[in-house]
Amino acid sequence: MNFPKDPVMLLSVVNTYLRDHDSSFEELCRRADIPQEELAEQLAKINYFYDSKQNQFV
Repeated sequence: MNFPKDPVMLLSVVNTYLRDHDSSFEELCRRADIPQEELAEQLAKINYFYDSKQNQFV
């Protein structure tokens, strides 16, 4: 799975996958074979953080 480099596009793609395919951020990262910390750091740069109750970055 290739994720976009642009953080805003990345946010859109990640939240779409979380909504449509994965029940958790951990599951998404495991399936995509990408470290959770790496993906979370990219989204933190634009002040988005994972909310497990909503299962999305907010």
